[in-house]
Amino acid sequence: MREVSAGGVVYRKRHGGLEILMIEDRYGKMTFPKGKQEPGETIEETALREIAEETGVRGRIVRPLAVVRYQYVHPREGKTVDKEVHYFLVEATDGAVRPQVEEINEAQWLAPHEAWRRQREHGYDNNVDVLTKAYAYLGLERGTG
Repeated sequence: MREVSAGGVVYRKRHGGLEILMIEDRYGKMTFPKGKQEPGETIEETALREIAEETGVRGRIVRPLAVVRYQYVHPREGKTVDKEVHYFLVEATDGAVRPQVEEINEAQWLAPHEAWRRQREHGYDNNVDVLTKAYAYLGLERGTG
């Protein structure tokens, strides 16, 4: 089985600095909003739709960041799924944070140093490269604001 998803590292400029939008998923891990591609959607459309659905925040794609690939066992079917997640750097354009509680526990804006700390302490290992690339493009150092 193959599954394609998309999402992004969403940022906004605020009070002379940047903030990063992170979510806590239903497994208690800190990550970035993402979800499955629907028929007829481009991967970019999927990313923006999923970010808006999960967090209430709308944005525009600035650039692609990374494609993360991994496998997991589908909980109902028991089959191995080859998962491919396309991540983009997304600048927030509007919308208030409203977590989609059916999918995630919370969504919040964080200072870059706090986002990095949460990724390091509570994130998925395969998202380190994604966040590193986002920080490089934004002119941020890993672990700092």
